[in-house]
Amino acid sequence: MSMRLFVSRDAGAVAVGADEVALALEAAAAKRGVTVEIIRTGSRGLYWLEPLVEVATPQGRIAFGPVTETDVPSLLDALASNTPHLLRLGATDELPWLKRQTRLTFARCGVIDPRSLDDYRAHGGYKGFERALSLGPDAILNEVTASGLRGRGGAGFPTGIKWKTVAQASANRKFIVCNADEGDSGTFADRMIMEGDPFLVIEGMTTSGITVGATKGYIYIRSEYPHAVEAMNAAIVAARRGGYLGDKIGGSNYSFDMEVRVGAGAYVCGEETSLLESLEGRRGLVRAKPPLPAHHGLFGKPTVINNVLSFAAIPFILAEGAKAYADFGMGRSRGTMPIQLAGNIRHGGLFETAFGVTLGELVDDIGGGTFTGRPVRAVQVGGPLGAYFPRALFDTPFDYEAFAARDGLIGHGGIVVFDDSVDMRKQARFAMAFCAIESCGKCTPCRIGSTRGVETIEKIINGERVSENLALVEDLCNTMKFGSLCALGGFTPYPVLSALKHFREDFAPVPTTLQAAE
Repeated sequence: MSMRLFVSRDAGAVAVGADEVALALEAAAAKRGVTVEIIRTGSRGLYWLEPLVEVATPQGRIAFGPVTETDVPSLLDALASNTPHLLRLGATDELPWLKRQTRLTFARCGVIDPRSLDDYRAHGGYKGFERALSLGPDAILNEVTASGLRGRGGAGFPTGIKWKTVAQASANRKFIVCNADEGDSGTFADRMIMEGDPFLVIEGMTTSGITVGATKGYIYIRSEYPHAVEAMNAAIVAARRGGYLGDKIGGSNYSFDMEVRVGAGAYVCGEETSLLESLEGRRGLVRAKPPLPAHHGLFGKPTVINNVLSFAAIPFILAEGAKAYADFGMGRSRGTMPIQLAGNIRHGGLFETAFGVTLGELVDDIGGGTFTGRPVRAVQVGGPLGAYFPRALFDTPFDYEAFAARDGLIGHGGIVVFDDSVDMRKQARFAMAFCAIESCGKCTPCRIGSTRGVETIEKIINGERVSENLALVEDLCNTMKFGSLCALGGFTPYPVLSALKHFREDFAPVPTTLQAAE
C-alpha cells in the first residue's frame, strides 16, 4: 500500500509542529510497512488548523487537522483501513474558509512543492511569462496598466505608471527591486508566498525586467525570515538551471538574473529609499524625494521597486489578461487583496478576496470573532501605523479610498483584532514607542516627536494634567503627520489619533476622590 501525503513546510506550520508530524508520519509508515511519499508544501493559510495533513485520493485531497505527533498512528491506521477519523475535515477545496476565497495570487500556495520548478509549471507557472515574451515590453506595460494593479505594499500607487516611468528613463542600466521587508505586525502574506510559491515572485520580477529594460533584480528580505530566504535562494537556483534566469531566458533574447539580499532588521527599511540605502551597503536612512527611485534609484540608476504581492500578481495578469484581473474589486481598487487576520481572532490566517468585502464581514463572519469569546472592541488595519477602527466603522469596505475617507489605511492588508479588555491608552503609547525605536533619526518630527509622544501619553496614563496633555499629543501628531520625511513618522499619528477619536473614554481624566464622591 502507498500513500501521497502533503504537509506544510511554511514557518507558521513549522512553529506548531509540522516538521515533527512529517517525521512521525515517515516513522509510523515504516513501522507499518506502508509506503508514503510526503510532499512538503507551503501553507494554505488556515493557521488554526496547522499542522494540516492532506491525503491524495482519486476524488482529490482530503484534509486532516490540526494533527499532532500523537495523532499520527491513529491517522495512518484510519487511512490504511479507510475508516473515519476525528480529525478528518473533508475535501480540502470544499472547506468553507477556502471555498469563499478568490485565490488569484495564492492559487498554488499549499498545493505545489515550492522547491519544484516542474510542479510550478505543471500548475500554470510561467504561462504569463511566455505570453509576455510574445507581447513585448510595450504591450506588457499596457496589460499591467489596464489591470488596475496598485502597489500592495501599502501606498497603493498604480504599478503601470511606476513601470512606465522606469521604461521611459534613459540609462545604461536599470534595476528591479522586490521589497520583502515585511515588518508590519499581523502580516505574513509576503512570507507565505515566498515560502509556498517562490517561482511566482521570480516570474513577476523577470517580467518587470523585460518590460522596463532591466537585467538585474534584487529581493530584499528581512532577516527574521530565514525560511523565506532559503526558499527564495533554492527557487532562484532552480529557475537559473531551468533557463528562466540568466542569459536568453526562456529561449528569448532577453537576459535577467537576480539574487537575495538580507536586511539587518530595521523596520524603516521597508520604506523604499531606506531599502535602497541598505542595499547599497549603507545605514538605512530615508532619502529626500525627489529624485524618485524610478529616475535615480539603486546605484543611481532607474529602479522599479514593488512589494512581493505586487510582483506576484503579474503572472496572473499576463496569463489571463488585464480584464480578467480588473473584473474583480471596486472603484479604483481592482483585483484581489490577500488579507491577513491576526491578533485575538478565532480563525487567524490568510484570506484572499476581491476588494469590497466589509471589515465587519472579515472580522465577525470570516474570522469568527475573538479567540477569547469576548466582544470585539477595536481592529487595527494596516500594521502598527494603521488606524484603530471601532465596531461603528465595521461597514467600511476593504478599499483604498473607503479607508482613507475614514482616516484609515489598508496598508499591506493586515488586520489585528482586540477584544473589550484592550486599553487604548497603552495602544497609543505603543504606536509612539514603536516609532521612537524604529525611526532612522534623519528628520526631527519623527525622531523627537515620537519620543515626546511617549512621554506625554505616559503622563495621561498617570492622570497628570490630562486635558492639556491630550491637546499636546494632538499637536505633536499634526507636526509628525505633515513634517516627517517618510511614512514612518507621517503615519504614526493614525493609530494615536484614531484611538483618541474613537475611544476617548479611555483617555478621560481620572476623577479625584472628591469628584467621585459627588
